Amino acid sequence: MTAPSLSVEGLAFSYPDGHQALFGVDLRVERGERVAVLGPNGAGKTTLVLHLNGLLAGGVGSVAVAGLAVEPANYPEIRRRVGLVFQDPDDQLFMPTVRDDVAFGPANAGVVGEELDRRVHAALESVGMAEFADRPPHHLSFGQRRRVALATVLVMEPEILVLDEPSSNLDPASRRELADVIRSLDVTVLMVTHDLPYALELCPRAVILSGGIIVADGPTARLLGDADLMAAHRLELPFGFDPGALARS
Repeated sequence: MTAPSLSVEGLAFSYPDGHQALFGVDLRVERGERVAVLGPNGAGKTTLVLHLNGLLAGGVGSVAVAGLAVEPANYPEIRRRVGLVFQDPDDQLFMPTVRDDVAFGPANAGVVGEELDRRVHAALESVGMAEFADRPPHHLSFGQRRRVALATVLVMEPEILVLDEPSSNLDPASRRELADVIRSLDVTVLMVTHDLPYALELCPRAVILSGGIIVADGPTARLLGDADLMAAHRLELPFGFDPGALARS
């Protein structure tokens, strides 16, 4: 049997100051799934994500990506397989041109010549930014920079893509363009977001992380339509938004 893209079993973690952020998280994400991770501030979402590629370690339980344990001996390969796209694209863009930014990761991994050019072009094509390859990143709009940041991760050919608040600070057109890109990708997606309509649009499945545990896991429309569940975990839909409307369309 093919290993899932992500397997988290019994993950518990306390910070050095004694604050326990996770209390035994179990999560399995199959290849090709798009899953939203929802929850109030302080729920443990960031702590969970930072365990996926070993940026945090030392807790109890296990994490595996495509069957490979997240442990120090495997960190180089794990960090290729888990692509983190941060909320602020400027945290990932620092080279003189878009092409240079996208080439940085694979070049440092030893990819050169025609193969490097092919991968850079394919990554930029996949996010609709190939025509901007020679542009300085700081000359792009915020939405364009976010797509370039996504390309810097896709060029590493990850197993799982982790998106941190992908829709934040985007105008409606940029929001739609990014959604079109995400839907087109042949990769497992874990999307951490407070944007519940965006989660419903892009992720058929959602989990709610609250108080360091997963309190709900199921179809996104069903979870968002459960008023008692939403209220209990401080999740609120925009005024007048019907989570069943998209599912019925």
